[in-house]
Amino acid sequence: MSYVPNELLSRLIGFRMYSVQFVMDYVQLRFDSDTADKPILNCDVWPEVTLDGVTFHEPDLGYADALRQLIPGTVVDTQEATGVGLCLHFERGSIRLHPTLDEVYVEIAMLSGFSDREWMVWRPGEDSFEDLQ
Repeated sequence: MSYVPNELLSRLIGFRMYSVQFVMDYVQLRFDSDTADKPILNCDVWPEVTLDGVTFHEPDLGYADALRQLIPGTVVDTQEATGVGLCLHFERGSIRLHPTLDEVYVEIAMLSGFSDREWMVWRPGEDSFEDLQ
């Protein structure tokens, strides 16, 4: 079975982001809904955060606050494509993962926590990050 960009990521549409957890050198985003699914997006690179039209990068002053302000936002749209990376769109902003190659150590992100055990790991040079080689 071949990978279809945005197929798994788009399953987050309608889910509420209820938690942002900073873990040493990555950030973990947790989602919930009225389903049995409890998705977790591990961002192994720092995502770009846009809140109310202002874009923040780690280590910008206000970066963590901007990310936190997206709670309890609901995912209204997703994008995944080469040259774009991964994007989650909320009512007030977005989270985007499209690092430069020197920002990646091994993996870019991992999405898991669906009741059917579907999951995905994104790495540079593969799938929607084939432009990072």
